[in-house]
Amino acid sequence: MLRIESLNLADVPWAELDAFSDRTIFETRSWLDFISETQSAEPIVLRLFDGEKSVGYFTGLIVSRFGFRILGSPFTGWTTAYMGFNLSDNSVRVEALSALRAFAFGKLGCHYLELVDRRIPLETKAPSGFCRETAVGFEIDLTQDESTLFGNMASACRRCIRKSEKQGLVVVEAMDQGFAAEYYAQLNDVFAKQALVPTYGLTRIETLVKHLLPTGRLLLLRALTPEGECAATGIFPAFNDTCYFFGGASWRKLQHLRPNEAVIWHAIKYWKARGIRKFDFGGGGDYKRKYGPSEIAVPRWLAGKPAALVTLRNWARSAFALKQRIQGKLR
Repeated sequence: MLRIESLNLADVPWAELDAFSDRTIFETRSWLDFISETQSAEPIVLRLFDGEKSVGYFTGLIVSRFGFRILGSPFTGWTTAYMGFNLSDNSVRVEALSALRAFAFGKLGCHYLELVDRRIPLETKAPSGFCRETAVGFEIDLTQDESTLFGNMASACRRCIRKSEKQGLVVVEAMDQGFAAEYYAQLNDVFAKQALVPTYGLTRIETLVKHLLPTGRLLLLRALTPEGECAATGIFPAFNDTCYFFGGASWRKLQHLRPNEAVIWHAIKYWKARGIRKFDFGGGGDYKRKYGPSEIAVPRWLAGKPAALVTLRNWARSAFALKQRIQGKLR
């Protein structure tokens, strides 16, 4: 039977945790600082034992919403993909899920738990007290050679990349805080096309850049026209063997230059050259299929005390989507 202990943040062996092969960028100290600041959340690191033997760690954050304590790893709306457990023995991962629920609703005094751990198989039966959702996304195997990666793309996508090159578009790395405002202005333009507004504010991107850029684990890209105008931007964090497409944006008036495809292709080549083995597109969206990815499905685990909190969470998510549509029509 697994036993869990809570660690003080000052005592967390961050280097030891980062050495786990199943560690993601979203579990690192810098990403936790980003979420903590943007969500007013308390980082939580737990250590798991099988008897007296340490078998790994759990990483998450606690937020308070409407009087409820929520443990997210991650929670919906944090622009964060996978967290969960870092374990030396993968066979205890499902058992760890059950142990976490008991600890969260007991020792931590939480009312709701939400977790996405990429290493828990999709076919896993939901442990007692959990509901399961399935998130669909896309991923590219970067161990293939560059010509194969390019050839796997849809022919129209390859033409777009070639067109951007012929038009003199150049993709460059950004290292400045001003990138956030540029990206967000373009993001607003993208959402306006669909009569929507972004799901987060400029501060979120500014905070992400502040905490992640100094680590060397965040790639910021600009696609520049021959005149030096920024046509598109992209954000790509990476850690261990995986890079992620956090977000991309562009000016509608310059999309005929195909800057979005150029930015994605540059990011793929950049992280492949640095030993990254997987490119995770960070969720669904049919437009991503043109880059030749494989479809992936990842379970999201939900538990409430009382169980009705899971239903309330779903209502809240629907209400937020409705609010976004209304704000978009009123802009």
